[in-house]
Amino acid sequence: MSEIAQTTEPGADTGAPGQLRIRRLSYSDLPTVISIERRSFPTPWSLAMFVLELSKPSGICLAAVDEDGRLAGYLVCSRYDTVWHLMNVAVDPERRRQGIATVLINRLFEEGGAQSPYTLEVRVSNGEAIAMYERFGFRSAGMRRGYYHDNGEDAVIMWYERELEQAGAFA
Repeated sequence: MSEIAQTTEPGADTGAPGQLRIRRLSYSDLPTVISIERRSFPTPWSLAMFVLELSKPSGICLAAVDEDGRLAGYLVCSRYDTVWHLMNVAVDPERRRQGIATVLINRLFEEGGAQSPYTLEVRVSNGEAIAMYERFGFRSAGMRRGYYHDNGEDAVIMWYERELEQAGAFA
C-alpha cells in the first residue's frame, strides 16, 4: 500500500523534500497527529476520536510521510453504508501548499473508488479547503447551521458523486 508520490517539481526550492510515501495511519503516529491537529484546528479531535477511527476496519486512514520519515499530513475517512465520509484532513502547518492534501485525497479515491459517493463538512470560512475540494469535483449541497461548537460557525456540506458530476447535476 506504500507508494512514493511527487509533491513538488524536481529541483524546486521549497525547503522541503518533494517525495512522500503514503501508507496506513497507525497508532504509533498519533502523538504527531495530535500535534498537527492542535496546530490546525480551533477544535481539534481528541486522542480517543482518532483511536476510534483507526479501530474501524471499514475506514481509510492515511499518512503522508516525507523522505526523512516525518509525518507531513493525514486523512481519516469512514464508510457509512454505501457512502464515504471524509472526516479529517490535515497537513503540518509548515508543510502546507505543497500538494500533500491533494496526494492524500487522490489516494483516498484510489482506495475507496472514484465511483463511490463521498461527503464532508467544511467551515464556511475555510475558502482554501472549499476551493481544493471543488477542484476534486465536490459540490456544495447545503449547510449545517451552527455545526462548529467553538464559535457556532456553519459548515458547508459537500458531496462528490461521479455520475452526478459527469452529468452536470451540480453545475
